Amino acid sequence: MTKSQICIMISIVVYLAIVVIIGVIFSKKTKNVGDFYLGGRKLGPLVTAMSAEASDMSSYLLMGLPGLAYLTGVADVGWTAIGLAVGTYLNWLIVAKRLRRYSDRIGAITIPDYFSLRYKENKKILMAIAAVVIIVFFVPYTASGFAACGKLFGTLFGIDYHIAMVISAIVIVGYTSLGGFNAASTTDFIQAIIMTVALIIVLVFGVNQAGGWDAVMLNAKSLPGYISLNSTYDAVSQSAKAYTPLTVCSTLAWGLGYFGMPHILLRFMAIEDPNKIKTSRRVATVWVVISMGVAVLIGIVGKAVVEAKALAPLDDSETIIIQLATLLADKGIVFGLIAGVILAGILASTMSTSDSQLLAASSSASENLLGGLFKLNLSESAKMVVARIVLIAISVIGVIIAWDSNSSVFGIVSFAWAGFGAAFGPVILLSLFWKRSNKYGAIAGMLAGGIMVFVWKYVIAGLAPVLNIYELLPAFVIGLVVNVIVSLVTPKPDNEVVETFDEVKAMK
Repeated sequence: MTKSQICIMISIVVYLAIVVIIGVIFSKKTKNVGDFYLGGRKLGPLVTAMSAEASDMSSYLLMGLPGLAYLTGVADVGWTAIGLAVGTYLNWLIVAKRLRRYSDRIGAITIPDYFSLRYKENKKILMAIAAVVIIVFFVPYTASGFAACGKLFGTLFGIDYHIAMVISAIVIVGYTSLGGFNAASTTDFIQAIIMTVALIIVLVFGVNQAGGWDAVMLNAKSLPGYISLNSTYDAVSQSAKAYTPLTVCSTLAWGLGYFGMPHILLRFMAIEDPNKIKTSRRVATVWVVISMGVAVLIGIVGKAVVEAKALAPLDDSETIIIQLATLLADKGIVFGLIAGVILAGILASTMSTSDSQLLAASSSASENLLGGLFKLNLSESAKMVVARIVLIAISVIGVIIAWDSNSSVFGIVSFAWAGFGAAFGPVILLSLFWKRSNKYGAIAGMLAGGIMVFVWKYVIAGLAPVLNIYELLPAFVIGLVVNVIVSLVTPKPDNEVVETFDEVKAMK
């Protein structure tokens, strides 16, 4: 192992030790499943904001977005980032406070809990469907995080991809199973800071290696369609490819996914003071805009660094930040330690999402399926044991899915994001803002949205070029329409449901 690799390893080991220690500390404060899954609703505004966005900005922030910008230029990642920024703001603006108050009023600690209690769905069908949706889409989402860790350590140290992935999974499962929601949220807050530092350092270093900002822009302008929002760069033909208005709408649809993301919605439910949500919204939105903007710039800068022959051409564009950090580490011991912080940032972006996803999937399996649907009457201590066992089991499945080292981080995240956005997004919005929404509409809409994600991606999208759009957009619309129509043609909600809705709506 070289001197630079040793420095990088020291930084990463220190970081991993810190997150595990946090897990141990919070394990002593986690007394029941309410603490384990929702932290007792005691998150402050700053931790809420940063942990929500860190858990949102998974490995696609430091690997997926820069990698796609490196390959195709500004359009794909630009419109995606705009959609995500708008979605972030609107989610905090219209969903956060009401969901916090509604979930507290009805005593819900998970998203399936919320759906079931919101509609007084006594047969638990809605809870079971929601739990299955979470497990189906979160397991591959978690797998994308494990895959990112495997790529990171495999590229850095020449470690076998599979060994690196398994070790990373063990660390993530370790601190999450120990400390639960509070540990995940606190580490997410720290990870957001590390991710920010990593992005800034890489950008500055990359511009320097490319020969300055003028050299970066000169290279970008020399590639047809590379810095246009109306076209993308095709590296194979070295020509511009048109970016149509339909494609723009399709890409902007990424923002719709926020309304259905369980790991973000859980942060809203865990806020201690709903009146401080405005502060959280401002912090979250500013951080998201800046971090995504820098991530896109890093991809563009990375292209110029390769063109300047400071880096060899990449076999995998998603490793551009890893390659830049490795180049930085060769400059000396101090730079090696700084490079370690950068790479810890990639690890942080992955871990901050994986821990939240594991908790959401675990809560769905243990609380909602085993406890809610199958009526297993367990003590608090037994519930804690089951929660941790389920969390580990889900992790094992995630490792199996991520076993293929050629899997695309961006591709896996994209599909899972669409699944949650289409299945849960319309239900969340209608449950919070439409009194006439009922359990029949919620069940039908959730099924229609979730199923349409698969149908559109694997059947309809291939029928004609005009239909080859991001599956979230049509699936979200269909889920929303089905929910409304079924709610209108079936009996109105019970008086108790309506009274609770009015009570929550009247809260200031």
